[in-house]
This record gives sequence, C-alpha cells and structure tokens, in this order.
Amino acid sequence: MASELKNLSVFDTPVPSAKGMKVAVVVAEWNSEITSKLLNGAVALLEEKGAEVFVHSVPGTYELTMGCSIVASHYKADAVIAIGCVIKGDTPHFEYICSGVTHGLNMVAVKCDIPVIFGVLTVNSQEQAEDRAGGRLGNKGEEAAATAIKMVDLKFGLK
Repeated sequence: MASELKNLSVFDTPVPSAKGMKVAVVVAEWNSEITSKLLNGAVALLEEKGAEVFVHSVPGTYELTMGCSIVASHYKADAVIAIGCVIKGDTPHFEYICSGVTHGLNMVAVKCDIPVIFGVLTVNSQEQAEDRAGGRLGNKGEEAAATAIKMVDLKFGLK
C-alpha cells in the first residue's frame, strides 16, 4: 500500500498560505471516532495557513455528495473537503458507498467548478482507519486540507 510507505501528514512540497481562502468542510457523523480526528487535523492545518473555515456534518459518508454540493453553493467556497470513513464489512455495502461517493464528489467538483477534496478513508479495518486518523501513518484530514489549499492556489494562480 502506498500509505504504508508515506506519512499522510508529511508533505513533499510546502503548503502555501491560505489567507483569503474560504474552505467548507463536510464531515460524516458515521464512524465519528475516526471522522472527528480527521476533521480536527483538517481544520487545524487550514486555520494555521489562514483559511476561513466552515464546518457542517451529514449523517453518513453517502450523504457527503449532497452536503458538499449544498455548502459549495451556500458559502461560495473556494474548495470543499469531504471527510468520511467507510470500513469494509461482510456485505457489498462498502463497494456501493465508496463508488457512489467517489463519483458523486467528482460531479460536485465539475458542477460547482471548485476543488472538492476526497478526504474519505476507505479501509479494511478499524486499525487501518486509526492509523490514518492521527495514528502511525499521520492524518488524512491534514492531507486533505493541504490538497485543498494547493488546488485553490493552482486555480487562482492560473487566472
């Protein structure tokens, strides 16, 4: 696995300033023991870099698509970060949720013409989730925040 070789909280290139950026974060309540840690990591980095941050929650990971669409439009956000956690179980539910959210968030990005960042853990076990939510592999929320900042910087840098 790629993340087994890299700490999610260590960035290869510097994260630029986010001063003046408006970033909406939509977090799933399901698996909140994990998503709250991802949210804290994302918000901490965004605020450290100077972004204005808006946080809203949705019941589960599947609802992230609609939640991101709503907040992207309401806040005229420069970027939206979707935070969730889906842990594989014994049924195909995992595949349906992950596929639907992946495609849905991509559609929101295209429709709203802003970066929509996939900060969703799709893991095989609780241990893998914990490793990526501030554990031994860093924090995927921080990585999502850095990605949002870099994508907004790219978009505005090209204008």
